[in-house]
Amino acid sequence: MPVLTRDEAQTRAQLIDVHRYTVELDLTRAADPACETFASHTAIRFSARADGATFVELKPATLRSATLDGQPLDTTALDGNRLTLDGLTPGEHELRVDATMRYSHTGEGMHRFTDPSDGETYLYTQLFMEDVQRVFAAFDQPDLKAVFEVTVTAPESWTVLANGVTEHLGGGKWRAAPTPRVSTYLVAVAAGPWHSVRTEHRGLPFGLHCRRSLAPFLEADADELLDITRACFDRFHDTFDEPYPFDSYDQAFVPEFNAGAMENPGLVTFRDEYVFRSAVTDTERRSRAVTIAHEMAHMWFGDLVTLRWWDDIWLNESFAEYMGYQITAEATLPRALNSVRAGDTPSTDPWTDFAIARKAWGYDADQRPSTHPVAPDPDAVPDTASALLNFDGISYAKGASALRQLVTWLGEKDFLAGINTHFARHKFSNATLADFIDSLAHATDRDVHSWAAAWLRTTGVDTLTSKVNHAGRQWTLDIDRDGGRTDGRPHRVTVGVYDRDLAGGPALVLRERFETDVPATTTVERDGGCPALVVPNDQDVTYAKIRLDAASQETALASLSRVPDPLTRAVLWNSLRDMVRDGELAPARYLRAAQTHLPEESDLAVVQGVLTFATTHIAGRYTGPDERPAALATLGELCRDLIRRTEDGSHPGLRLTAVRGAINVATQPAPLEAWLTEGTVPGGPELDPELRWHILARLAVLDATDEAAITAELARDPSATGQEGAARCRAALPDAAAKQAAWEAMFATDDLSNYLLKATAQGFWQPEQADFVREYVPRYYEDAVAVAARRGPAIAAVIGGFAFPAPLVDTETLRLGERCLRDTDPTPALRRRLTDQLDDLARALRVREGDGTA
Repeated sequence: MPVLTRDEAQTRAQLIDVHRYTVELDLTRAADPACETFASHTAIRFSARADGATFVELKPATLRSATLDGQPLDTTALDGNRLTLDGLTPGEHELRVDATMRYSHTGEGMHRFTDPSDGETYLYTQLFMEDVQRVFAAFDQPDLKAVFEVTVTAPESWTVLANGVTEHLGGGKWRAAPTPRVSTYLVAVAAGPWHSVRTEHRGLPFGLHCRRSLAPFLEADADELLDITRACFDRFHDTFDEPYPFDSYDQAFVPEFNAGAMENPGLVTFRDEYVFRSAVTDTERRSRAVTIAHEMAHMWFGDLVTLRWWDDIWLNESFAEYMGYQITAEATLPRALNSVRAGDTPSTDPWTDFAIARKAWGYDADQRPSTHPVAPDPDAVPDTASALLNFDGISYAKGASALRQLVTWLGEKDFLAGINTHFARHKFSNATLADFIDSLAHATDRDVHSWAAAWLRTTGVDTLTSKVNHAGRQWTLDIDRDGGRTDGRPHRVTVGVYDRDLAGGPALVLRERFETDVPATTTVERDGGCPALVVPNDQDVTYAKIRLDAASQETALASLSRVPDPLTRAVLWNSLRDMVRDGELAPARYLRAAQTHLPEESDLAVVQGVLTFATTHIAGRYTGPDERPAALATLGELCRDLIRRTEDGSHPGLRLTAVRGAINVATQPAPLEAWLTEGTVPGGPELDPELRWHILARLAVLDATDEAAITAELARDPSATGQEGAARCRAALPDAAAKQAAWEAMFATDDLSNYLLKATAQGFWQPEQADFVREYVPRYYEDAVAVAARRGPAIAAVIGGFAFPAPLVDTETLRLGERCLRDTDPTPALRRRLTDQLDDLARALRVREGDGTA
């Protein structure tokens, strides 16, 4: 089907204005698995400015009828997803479309899910980019905003949620209040026998909704979730002049959701893994709070003021990412998220979480061939297919980092003044990068246009390298940006200066922090003796790789856990991580640093971030088969140290993290089998469903379980999560029949939903089974191209991500992948994923080939 081009969107926007949609959806047979379609009736009132023709988009199972101003249209003229509207004249028009549409199992359009726990069926829409066409006819582009009136008929026992307050009219019919002017991709409906928790705040109805089988878990967290929602809502109202622009605020936790969440006005949808049914750490709770704040930020950034075309997606995502962390840091959140909880490791500023867990996403994406500017040139986003590829670490993590640097450079007062000007100028309308920069410029005398050109229109990661010289009681710091180039972006950084504890203790002591600008090469003279450690970008307010001077590097490796500030420690760990990836630090030395310092680390986010990189990348990809056992042994001993540290019942989050880590790196099944048999780890925690499936998956990799055990565990936990756990375990078995069955399920049929496909893919490729599954590598490239073309971009993302043979780090896997890109024609979504995966594979090969002396 043709994708919408930017030129076509501009032409259509010049010809028509869209005023109102009246949408009627009949979902009464949704619970019948034999019924694969639903009825969709749409009336669109619009006006034309001149004589001309345009088209409306829809992707029906059957187009039953269409009329324009009462005159029937030829339904056989539907060309892919386009129905041409000829003979438009200046003035008002009405288009009516009657169609049947298909339910989805890929998380796109109208997704249908039947809960294996109780047999109940749930529906929700995900209409992003161009998937509204799967639900109703639309002029589907973000700058043709309109009012939406939605009516839904559903089974009588169901509840229907929508963008506005819904009213039950009887007979299973629900009517939603008309929306303000919003874009087509933001329309939302969720229908099913939801369990709901409702309240009011500032005169508006607030609600939380989930599947009935998750009701006890939602109830357990409802007070925390509502406290977070209210606190963020109040903080946004303190920050923005424009009040919340919609009539209600519902948050629905929905099954098999592809993204973390979606910012539908008045009805935010979240993946229902955020309704925690097993033990989690406070870091994971705080991550959920950040997601809540992120989506609420979109009510202003994206919903009230919307991009004109998809080249400005950063105006949505970078801002929501930045505001999500900033508002979470500023709001008065539940005590559990901002302090010591039940003896747990102290929680930290959310920006530490961002630094250690999120920012690397941007750094990695920006060093691949697929990199792009935060704000790409419009010509670089010619259509919706190319636009979809930009929802990545650059639009989110790098963009948020750039905005944090902008606030540092501009000042928070002027930044917020510019933001509020932007809302006032463009509310319920559309805006571009130029509009936003003009709003900022209105609030300051600084040259925002030059800043935007340097930061938002360029690609790549700068590297800031420091050098320290000392003489007597003075020392000099030189900071060099990528060899002193004058064409790079300017940085305003905070430099941290640390001394060894004069009392003879092991800690490092902060001497001072000072700010400096780094245009290319910067020299700063300071008084006092030579410090033990100098950290450029100490508070992580800019976006750049950091290289320490030689003495500071050795201090960091020897004393990292003794640096007093967790955010500074996150910056230092990121520097070590980048050095490993760039071949400047041996992976084994990173592991030694982790083994030395993590047992003394007081910040849980730092522990989780370092342990994840060490397990997934160093042990999983950067060390070869001969070195992997030693790497796993080091990590296993590290996890046992952490478990011993928490034997007294203190730090439950750290203990849970250590237990998860120990499972991931286990090389002998006996300890895991004992935990599974006893139903607990000695000293805790007791094994909840998540931990039981985690252990069983590792036992499958180690060839220490079988189909009978997996079936028995599924009988114990027949939930949707249990179904995914079983699929993951079965695919991980080193058994020829099990591997073949998993492969057929992923590639030969379209039966697996998006989540079951992901779980199967996660189990299939394992480093311990490289020789056993090597024969599947050539098949992967051929079959991936076919299934991506057949099932669309959401499935292509799963196939190109989780199903890629990442543990097989060898030149043949790389060669076959490069040939696939060169000689076949992957869909854009799959091509992007393969390009990134192959670049990561080539990097892993370079790291392995290093001499190991760095």
